[in-house]
Amino acid sequence: MQVRRIVKNVRADETSAAKAFYTDVFGLETLMDMDWITFLGTRESGPVQLGIMTAGGSGAPVPDMTIEVDDVDTALKRCHQANAPVEYGPADEPWGVRRFFVRDPCGTMINVMTHSA
Repeated sequence: MQVRRIVKNVRADETSAAKAFYTDVFGLETLMDMDWITFLGTRESGPVQLGIMTAGGSGAPVPDMTIEVDDVDTALKRCHQANAPVEYGPADEPWGVRRFFVRDPCGTMINVMTHSA
């Protein structure tokens, strides 16, 4: 058996606000949209990971999901443009990542990060 992907599902009363957030801030594409369920992503597949945490690190809460990006500062700027509430950071963490936490329109806490150079 081989795991092909892990999908984090986000609960929403309706999908349009969350769809706009993830496409505007992270540049994700609509892979499937059936009104009640929308899958966003990229056409290329990435690594499969599942984070199991007892703490969020540096006194931060445990986030609901992590999205690794190549440019945290651009993602942060897009979050500000989208009026998305940034709740932690940006911070350069001692374990070698730069990150911030933001809430999507459904209340999901996202750890947006990149590995430091």
